Amino acid sequence: MPRQFPRRPPRIVSIRNFPVWLVTFCTHRREPWLAQESVHIAFTTFARRAFDDFNIAVGRYVIMPDHIHLFVCGDHDLVLTRWIAALKQALAKSAKHSRGDGQIWQEGFFDHLLRDDESMSAKWDYMRENPVRAALVTRSEDWPHQGEIIAIDRA
Repeated sequence: MPRQFPRRPPRIVSIRNFPVWLVTFCTHRREPWLAQESVHIAFTTFARRAFDDFNIAVGRYVIMPDHIHLFVCGDHDLVLTRWIAALKQALAKSAKHSRGDGQIWQEGFFDHLLRDDESMSAKWDYMRENPVRAALVTRSEDWPHQGEIIAIDRA
């Protein structure tokens, strides 16, 4: 009998200390609707509220037309799948998308748990150069849909 594989990679359930993740999620079929001011405002509003209400810190982030990269840190009560689902819902609403429009997001998301000895700055360098590699700007600092909500220092 062929070996069965899950549809998505399994989530890490328990770790020590406060985890920091690099998270990436994409629009369905990589539709390019994210890089707009209303989405950026909704993202920063959601992130600030997450910190104020739930002690979940969103660090540096880049919003590309069809995907988002971000660093996020929370305590042991953070259920990353639920938090990302709520973020996706807030962003879709800000762009006036609804489930009636069909599938909005690619299923799931990619998350990479940063270990103490990993270089967060190297991952940030990769993330912030995305708009340059995509030929959206010539200098990464010119991309308007990026920033940092809460400083997360793991470097």
